[in-house]
Amino acid sequence: MKLRAENLNLYFGQKQILKNINIEFPKNQVTSLIGPSGCGKSTLLRSFNRMHDLSPDARIEGKLFLDELDLYGRKNSVTDIRKRIGMVFQKPNPLPKSIYENLSYALNIHNYPKQDIPNLIEAALRESFLWDEVKDEMKKPAVKLSGGQQQRLCIARTVVLRPEVILMDEPCSALDPISTKKIEELILKLKEDFTIVIVTHNMQQAQRISNKVAFMYLGELIEYDTSDTIFKHPNNELTQRYIGGYFG
Repeated sequence: MKLRAENLNLYFGQKQILKNINIEFPKNQVTSLIGPSGCGKSTLLRSFNRMHDLSPDARIEGKLFLDELDLYGRKNSVTDIRKRIGMVFQKPNPLPKSIYENLSYALNIHNYPKQDIPNLIEAALRESFLWDEVKDEMKKPAVKLSGGQQQRLCIARTVVLRPEVILMDEPCSALDPISTKKIEELILKLKEDFTIVIVTHNMQQAQRISNKVAFMYLGELIEYDTSDTIFKHPNNELTQRYIGGYFG
């Protein structure tokens, strides 16, 4: 297993958000986290690349691992962890720079050889199904791209550093159906090289792209199984009711 949580509890102040989560995410597969709003999906996702370090009232108990690396080990660099575990957010967030600079920025920070950067950028844009659309406009401001293109650029910006895991927090929620289809096709392609964990409220999307699905409710992991089992033969009545649309 590539990524896992053991006995994870997370609090914001006195409020417990995650309750004794035990889960493993397999390598080179897509795992979807589903459940009603406020159930802890995004909180769990962000735990893996230390996003809650930015919240002074956040407190974490338990263990999180990338392979055998303790993600909250005191000697481990948060910068290195975030390089190995990339993140794509709900709303596209391109830097106020050119398309090229959006991708070169992180490479320069991590001291990649200057002569390698153009080829790395082209490769990331090709992997993100964006190269043919922007190859002649690399100096164009990234904010001038369409919403779907911006999101693919943000994925390319993550991919260019060659992380081992890509976390996606509702990456299609702000996109139209055509852009969503492109992102889903991209996710299925990217899993050949990356382990992907995605939060989604779209049940059809979870069925289309997932190898495994985790259903969460009120901070607890209710059921975790293959996509086929979760959507066709769930073992838990609560899962069955959620999949059936009885609450959300």
